[in-house]
Amino acid sequence: MSHNSYSHSLPAPCIIDKGTVVNKDDMLRLLNSLSRVSYVHSLDHQVQSEGEGFVIEVFADPTQATLVANHGLCLNVLSFDYLELHQSPNREAYYELVQDNRVLRLVPLANPLQEEATHQNIDEAALEAMLGEVLSAKWDVQIDDDDCAL
Repeated sequence: MSHNSYSHSLPAPCIIDKGTVVNKDDMLRLLNSLSRVSYVHSLDHQVQSEGEGFVIEVFADPTQATLVANHGLCLNVLSFDYLELHQSPNREAYYELVQDNRVLRLVPLANPLQEEATHQNIDEAALEAMLGEVLSAKWDVQIDDDDCAL
């Protein structure tokens, strides 16, 4: 008899554009899509700090802190109780990481669709350049071998 591990009485949550994410794996997946962000850190609804930076790392480790310094963000999802997914009036997504009376709002400054296209173009150009260098080096070796054989 086979047992289907996917047979549950309730379906898995489905969050589209707005909602509360409590599952740490889901939080990791959402936050890993971020690169350049603006952030606002609030404590008891009072802004403590704000700025812009790059999401360097997103992880779940009970022994490490979430760090925001020098325009870099290292985000530990275990530092937060949940993530609120919101949409601004102009339909742009932003995230609020919440832990008690502390909120870290992250507003993406880069569109993942545009970034992916840029990365693909850079990767293709870099690959073409490397291929050219490899072929050129191979031709140089062949010419050197031909010169030595004479």
